[in-house]
Amino acid sequence: MDDDTTFDPTQNPAQSFPYERPTEDERLLQSFEDLEEVGMDSWRIFRIMGEFVEGFEEMSKIGTGVSIFGSARTKPDDPYYKACVETARHLGEAGFPIITGGGPGMMEAANKGAQLASVPSVGCNIELPFEQSGNPFLDVSIDFRYFFVRKTMFVKYACAFVIFPGGFGTMDELFESLTLIQTNKVRNFPVVLFGTEYWQGLFDWIRSTMLEGGKISPEDLDLMLLTDDPAEATAHIVDRHKVHVAAEPDRFRRRRTD
Repeated sequence: MDDDTTFDPTQNPAQSFPYERPTEDERLLQSFEDLEEVGMDSWRIFRIMGEFVEGFEEMSKIGTGVSIFGSARTKPDDPYYKACVETARHLGEAGFPIITGGGPGMMEAANKGAQLASVPSVGCNIELPFEQSGNPFLDVSIDFRYFFVRKTMFVKYACAFVIFPGGFGTMDELFESLTLIQTNKVRNFPVVLFGTEYWQGLFDWIRSTMLEGGKISPEDLDLMLLTDDPAEATAHIVDRHKVHVAAEPDRFRRRRTD
């Protein structure tokens, strides 16, 4: 998934598309002064609740998957597109359903790899001011109006993230996942950055600026695996998932005796 999806990958939709119809996210984020009547926000909570319920019901049928993110602008002849297909196929063969944002580019590549491995290929699509249709490699497609509901599904029903080169939406997913892991909201949750040439500059900046400035701890660098190898990415996720599964019985026993 990458939320920088556009109706024309060569254009910036914020500059070139006439926003005639506001999205539900836009309506939700309107200032109080912009609301037409008092109470509009209060009633909107029922639509949000319904979206969570629908998402939970659909996603609970999938099982524990891996969420794969990356640019919607990537073309099928891009080497990263092909690497994404292979990575998703490897993960599928290891038994993981594949979850994406359901659109083109890297999302399409990941869903294609899932189908090659004969595992559930899931797309969590999002309402945008411009149309985004689902890619042709989806077994399950779920439509969301709200970004925050959709993002909950990516985390709740996955045991790992694989993040391919992408734009602002991809960065959003990367740093949200790192924040959740760093604050122990999710545990044993591997994050794989695929594409050393693309990610090395960011990784170096995190180390030389954030770490050196005391904004993160040295162990925070271990939250990410940087690789160009689909097999290494898969092995890392499989190993971490085994640790997580092995720890679950002990955690639940402690909870019952607390």
